[in-house]
Amino acid sequence: MHNFSYQRPASLAEAAKLLSGEAKLLAGGMTLLPTLKQRLAQPSALVDLGSVAELKGIKAEGGGLTIGAMTTHAEVAHSAEVKRTIPALAVLAEGIGDPQVRNRGTIGGSISNNDPAADYPAGLLGLGATVITNKRKIAADDFFKGMFETALGDGEIVTAVSFPKPEKAGYSKFPNPASRYAMVGVMVAKTAGGVRVAVTGAGPSVFRVAEMEKALAGNFSPDAVKSIKIASGNLNSDMHGSAEYRANLVSVMAARAVASAS
Repeated sequence: MHNFSYQRPASLAEAAKLLSGEAKLLAGGMTLLPTLKQRLAQPSALVDLGSVAELKGIKAEGGGLTIGAMTTHAEVAHSAEVKRTIPALAVLAEGIGDPQVRNRGTIGGSISNNDPAADYPAGLLGLGATVITNKRKIAADDFFKGMFETALGDGEIVTAVSFPKPEKAGYSKFPNPASRYAMVGVMVAKTAGGVRVAVTGAGPSVFRVAEMEKALAGNFSPDAVKSIKIASGNLNSDMHGSAEYRANLVSVMAARAVASAS
């Protein structure tokens, strides 16, 4: 039996001080707790962020939204502010897992874990969001580095995510029927800086599709992307679907995302 201490700090500053050695942050616990049960992680301490009030909540700021790291998927899904400002983000959050996961899982935990099939990485990258930590601000384009890998350094804690308001955006995913994880999920957004298309579930980490972005910049319609083929060489292939199957799904989901954009 592996022993570890359990800490429940009341502030971000206190949490940062406790985060040393092999200590692990506990947000919603949707990934960490199963990992501990399977003895795949042996932290020296669990630092539970559940009592850090400053990490929770949704605020309208700068024309967009700032969402605290400990805000649950259910809170994002049901927020009138999110539905009004970025409806596609509420749709994304509503489609994560099941009610238990949505009521426990958090946006900060999801992006820090960066599961290849998680929904939020596509939301952040597609909307051109900024990740705010206790040390700096990181553009979504620079945050997701690879499978389960992010730009976060030692002792760095995600505190919030800032989303600019897009002109229009849509999210569509093909969920694994058992887990509700994305076999392929696509966020399409028309933003002040141009069109962005971000894909999760298909590859080792979330990625953008420049060819689709260029096509949609000229014609923001499903027809502009549905015939664009994605190379399957670097895509995931597993018992749920081949790389070629996922490549085809990217085109289908991108077209649906554009069709749903509002």
